[in-house]
Amino acid sequence: MNKQKRLLFCVGFGDTARALADRLSKDGWQVMATTRSEDNLPVLKEAGVQGILFDDGSDAPDIPEGAHWLISAPPEDEGCPGFRRFGSQVRNAAWVGYLSTTGVYGDLDGGWAFEWSPRNPQNKRSERRVLAEDQWRHAFPEANLIRLPGIYGPGRSALDRVRDGDTRRIVKDGQVFSRVMVSDIADCLAAAIDRDLKGEVLHPCDDEPAPPQDVITYAAELLGVDLPPVVAFEDAGLSPMVRSFYAECKRVSNARTKSLTGWRPDYPDYRAGLDGLIARSH
Repeated sequence: MNKQKRLLFCVGFGDTARALADRLSKDGWQVMATTRSEDNLPVLKEAGVQGILFDDGSDAPDIPEGAHWLISAPPEDEGCPGFRRFGSQVRNAAWVGYLSTTGVYGDLDGGWAFEWSPRNPQNKRSERRVLAEDQWRHAFPEANLIRLPGIYGPGRSALDRVRDGDTRRIVKDGQVFSRVMVSDIADCLAAAIDRDLKGEVLHPCDDEPAPPQDVITYAAELLGVDLPPVVAFEDAGLSPMVRSFYAECKRVSNARTKSLTGWRPDYPDYRAGLDGLIARSH
């Protein structure tokens, strides 16, 4: 890692930003991150992160020139709230990555989404992402768009849903999802920073899109518990939000991302990922 590039500025500090911050801080990077709650400032400080309030009513604080920016704040109808707050300063960044979603591709009827595939958002959530992507690309044309599939990791995986006992194996014919372990995203981002990639679209995802019911089955087998019941999609009574995910089916390719970054996922499929989470818990 090039240690001349020492500051990571995170607009939003969720699981992915934390994973990258943890990784880079081990290489001597400083980390600055926004928070919406003043109560979080001492927590961030204890973790070695300089916290700044996302919006305290005053002008945005100055972000040092040459920082590496990672933007993960969820978009709103007007686009990215982080853009409204800090967008005027992004021209001074050394590198920018915006965490978006593969949802911007819409439904591909099980086909492959490549890094160069056209955007075709089919719900309000994805339309907001497209707007946010465009905002950051307009202000910083070399911004990298990091389009993420379903993210899982410690405390947020099929293992946890099975342990909670309230999950089902929902079956929709032909349905698959791509997914990625949060630590693999951090590794991919670190590789993109190390190679100083600019203006790219990246797909940090595993190598094997898979039906969601298969993931639940494997999690239950690992835990040695009864398999959750099988329910047809039409009979599942899902919320509009969950139904919107099932309304789209695509396989996300990571081939170009691997070529650009040299990155390979430590967890190339859901089985390796769940195995890793089990091993980590012991």
